[in-house]
Amino acid sequence: MSDQAEKNRVWTIGELSREFGATARALRFYEDKGLLSPARDGLNRHYSVRDRARLKLILRGKRVGFSLSEIREMIDLYDLGDNQRTQMQRTRDKYIKQIELLKRQREDIVGSIETLENGVQWLNEQLAKAPADLAVAGASAYDAVARARLDGEDISYLNEKAS
Repeated sequence: MSDQAEKNRVWTIGELSREFGATARALRFYEDKGLLSPARDGLNRHYSVRDRARLKLILRGKRVGFSLSEIREMIDLYDLGDNQRTQMQRTRDKYIKQIELLKRQREDIVGSIETLENGVQWLNEQLAKAPADLAVAGASAYDAVARARLDGEDISYLNEKAS
């Protein structure tokens, strides 16, 4: 296909949906939000090379956690006429912030996984005990909590551990 023919190529909503694994409803939603602007022929939408490129950027941005407004801000800078320099600078800044956020989330996830794994290990140990041993352990734990309450101790930390 010649360069000119490629620039003039159009896709239907079904073609783009299949190519990118997005629903037609999602494409219509992006259109409603002003992120895509397909040509209309009656009820049919015809997506240009520009729309296809914008859709690719939208889906990539969503995959890495950007909001639609952040994605819009980045891709709308394309048309400033400065060889995309402003777009690239702002996008780089947003990428750096998103990397920092995702790294913090990863640390939180690792901590949560460790907590859950420790909980599973403890539960496995408890379940491995004979039922009579479990009853005694449960009763002594209940007894300790009851005694602490009677003695006026602050045991609110137990509620935090339980939740």
